Amino acid sequence: MHESAEKGRGTKSKNELLGRVRQTMQERGLADAESTVLLMVSGGSDSTALAYIAAELHRQGCIGPLAILHVNHQTRSEASDADQVFVQGLAEKLDIPVFVCEIDVPAEVRRTGDNEEAVARRERYLAAHEALESLCRHTATPLAEGRIFTAHTQDDRVESFYMRSIVGTGPGGFRSMLYANGPVVRPLLDTSRDDLRNFIVRYEESGNKAACDAEGNLWREDATNAHTDRFRAFVRHEIVPRAKERNPQLLETLCRVMNLIGDEADMLEQQAAELEGAFVAWTESVEGFAPDYPAGCTFAPGFAEVPLPLKRRVAVNVLQRMLGPDARVETASVEALLAGFRDTGPISGYTANVQGDLAVSANKRGVLVEPMGSYRARRKKS
Repeated sequence: MHESAEKGRGTKSKNELLGRVRQTMQERGLADAESTVLLMVSGGSDSTALAYIAAELHRQGCIGPLAILHVNHQTRSEASDADQVFVQGLAEKLDIPVFVCEIDVPAEVRRTGDNEEAVARRERYLAAHEALESLCRHTATPLAEGRIFTAHTQDDRVESFYMRSIVGTGPGGFRSMLYANGPVVRPLLDTSRDDLRNFIVRYEESGNKAACDAEGNLWREDATNAHTDRFRAFVRHEIVPRAKERNPQLLETLCRVMNLIGDEADMLEQQAAELEGAFVAWTESVEGFAPDYPAGCTFAPGFAEVPLPLKRRVAVNVLQRMLGPDARVETASVEALLAGFRDTGPISGYTANVQGDLAVSANKRGVLVEPMGSYRARRKKS
């Protein structure tokens, strides 16, 4: 056992941890015996534990056919290749088919100028959705029954909470992570990283065939996780340990609070969706505006009377749809959209330019959000 495994000694037994994951899956409706499951495995302790846990749940009949996806981002040269070798060995020991995808993330960063972590995440999930489709075809499973398991833990959730506390977040953001987002589900969100490492160690000590890297480690460590100049690593190594000094049960306590926030956020999101259906028209042509502009949306005058917290949620959802799922909707954009209304209705003549080069304009018939090019074309015509 290596040093990091020794430090990973947790409190839950193997059966207790398996029981907790089963409970999370059942209570949250994440997956069942009919689900075909793709496991996203990097080789770190969390995803390695996910592979062992999923293999056991499959043997117990709790989930259906399995496959592993490993994405080699080629960001750490030889270390990235060693991660790939480790995951391939893990899949072989568990007799689980493996997809390996090699993506030159540094080259993509140079081409696009985007943030490396954002590029890696985008490419990783694109690969996951493609692999899930292939897996479902191979197992003759409806794609709707397919699931992508990620290894996010209580630790990840708490780190995200503190990160959002520092930089700010939108409505419902303090729930931190969803248990399910489409086919992507997080069955380990009620377990800690220490308990997962303990699970791996006990799995190996029980005589099971466990994967090891060339140095005999039971999982792969990413050295960049220790760099406190990276935001998440800073929170992980500087903030969370200090908070745990005040409350050793921080993970359980804060995750319980986030679940309460999540329950209320779900209720408000349902109300926001109903309000969007009542007051927001997604059309190619809106009465009172030019009839030949590209798709946009119009907020009806009655939206002015909606309570402000729900107004914000509807505005966030609309802007998210127009900007794309990976965009971070800025508070200034939400406020600029809502500024088109006074208490009694739209402010005729109001205009604003918000992120994504979107134009917000108002007349007595409502507030219109559209691409700036469309807005300018209409202005030129009139």
